[in-house]
Amino acid sequence: MEMRNEEMTVPGTRIIAIDQSTSSTKAMLFDEQCKMLGRSNVDHQQYYPQTGWVEHDAEEIYQNMIAAIQKLPLTQEKAGGEACSIAITNQRETVVVWNRHTGKPISRAVVWQDTRGAELCQQLRSEGYSDMVQQKSGLLIDPNFSATGVTWLLDHVEGAREAAERGDLLMGTIDTWLVWKLTGGKTFATDTTNASRTMLFNIHTMQWDDDLLRLFRIPRSMMAEVLPCDAVYGETTCEGLFAEPIKIAGVLGDSHGALAGQMCFTTGSGKVTYGTGSSVMVNIGEEAKAAPEGLVTSVGFSVLGKHFYGYEGNIYSTGATLKWICDQLKLIDKPAAMEAEATSVDDNGGVYVVPAFSGLGAPWWQQNVKGAVLGMTFATTRAHFLRAALESIAYQIKDLIDVMARATGGRLSEICADGGPTKNQFLMQFQADILETPVVCTEVEDASALGAVLMNGFARGVWHSFDEVVGLRKVTQRILPKAEPRMAAWYEGWRAAVNQLIKS
Repeated sequence: MEMRNEEMTVPGTRIIAIDQSTSSTKAMLFDEQCKMLGRSNVDHQQYYPQTGWVEHDAEEIYQNMIAAIQKLPLTQEKAGGEACSIAITNQRETVVVWNRHTGKPISRAVVWQDTRGAELCQQLRSEGYSDMVQQKSGLLIDPNFSATGVTWLLDHVEGAREAAERGDLLMGTIDTWLVWKLTGGKTFATDTTNASRTMLFNIHTMQWDDDLLRLFRIPRSMMAEVLPCDAVYGETTCEGLFAEPIKIAGVLGDSHGALAGQMCFTTGSGKVTYGTGSSVMVNIGEEAKAAPEGLVTSVGFSVLGKHFYGYEGNIYSTGATLKWICDQLKLIDKPAAMEAEATSVDDNGGVYVVPAFSGLGAPWWQQNVKGAVLGMTFATTRAHFLRAALESIAYQIKDLIDVMARATGGRLSEICADGGPTKNQFLMQFQADILETPVVCTEVEDASALGAVLMNGFARGVWHSFDEVVGLRKVTQRILPKAEPRMAAWYEGWRAAVNQLIKS
């Protein structure tokens, strides 16, 4: 468990931002000037019961959240009910199904990386439902999104289908589960961004869609109320950590939180979030336009009475690749140690790591491709492999940025970057070089949490316009691209490696 304590000197409401990610649950304490005052982090178990299956224990995640809050430099004496509130940002698409009466999940949560719904997706595509699903939801038919995970659970967990039809079961993304638990079951709600990643939500009507619910055979009684991101979601004592209930205000998915946290409030502004996977998203304004091939359209955020949409592409494995190298292969102790070794060689030695552990996401959308390392020879060293793994992140981001730039009328003027891997200077410089575009990093590494804090402030009336908050974004470094004559050949090698796997 990691934490940092600092003195709290600024008066006003403290905001506890919960960032519930794929690998851990962070609790961060902010003041109303968006200064971080402290943080804690608790990892949770990853379950891989079968090839292609990825699961989390939803009960463990909830308990970890409470533990993370408890470790913050904040006590009931320092902050009573009126001096604190909670905002939530979360891993998207990961879905929990639980019994509304007992409060117990019927199984582990199906994680967004899970591919058990691939067969159903293929069936629906072959039956001609792709256009209908994309027109309504903005999404491609893919097991990455929540719907097929719910269908699988209802069909395979004993008694689940019957219980759902009786109205005994609820479903929700992780935000829905956490809010429901925090409020003791009083609030069953999600926000528009998380809803827009389920493949069950109509991004034009901003409601659950009956046609999509019927297609995936999910009863409407399982669905949560959908609220804007800047709503008050209820009250909680956090299992008695606070003497008086505090507000839960501000909820949105992590990539959307980063879009807001990077202050991408204007049409055409975009960001890259480097996490377990990576999300590239650009604000396209208040109209839900059809996405170009390889991308999807989602609700960017709903705030101040308006809905802002975004084009997005998702990469399944970026930070997860580095974690796999450390935890599974044990080639190096921690991701932070990779930079020194990767820069000890002048290039990747012809090695390409294609981290398709859960298939290839955008812009390829090839679920059946498996991860591979190509180009190894007897001259290949560990340094070449580690460098190739880091480069794979930048290559995948470029795949998406190129599609996005064409869709929005040309090269983006800059890329706002956030997430743990932004600390890797080699990766950030390589990213700027291959994109030929400046990469901008900000003071708050966890931009998703900052976005949740902003939504919390809008919900509580602290701020009333974007102009009031844009100055809170503090740029820490602006990485300018350098000319590298070999870059085109390196990227061509990446594309050849990916195409070789797709064709095999």
